[in-house]
Amino acid sequence: MSSNPANVTLKPDVRLPLLVVVLGAVLLPLPLHPWPTLVVVLFGVFLLIQSASLRLEFEERALIVWQNGRELRRFPYDQWLSWRLFAPWLPGLLYFRETQSIHFLPILFSPKELREQLELRVGALEQPCQQEQPEQTSNR
Repeated sequence: MSSNPANVTLKPDVRLPLLVVVLGAVLLPLPLHPWPTLVVVLFGVFLLIQSASLRLEFEERALIVWQNGRELRRFPYDQWLSWRLFAPWLPGLLYFRETQSIHFLPILFSPKELREQLELRVGALEQPCQQEQPEQTSNR
């Protein structure tokens, strides 16, 4: 049996786009209606289209972003410095930092599968939440 994990492509998850569309609908009673609703709902529709067209593939050496079957971007793990999931229960955002740049991606995929793959491939680089920082000791 190989010690290298198999390639995994994440399934789309439409919870974030639908949440944005519902939020837009909630804004309808505002005095400036329908503009805030239109802007937020259109953003939700954009995210819905992205969730239908984008795929994340975790391979042995890199995270690959695919759009409609075409490789859009490749992020080699050896370039990663840290990563963190913000509000994965919504789902929210994936933050990761490479040696040359910082990336924020909306979580348009199964948050559970995303976390599992990140922990498997770059788990040691996870950036803890602020509440999880170690206690500071004082020098007397």
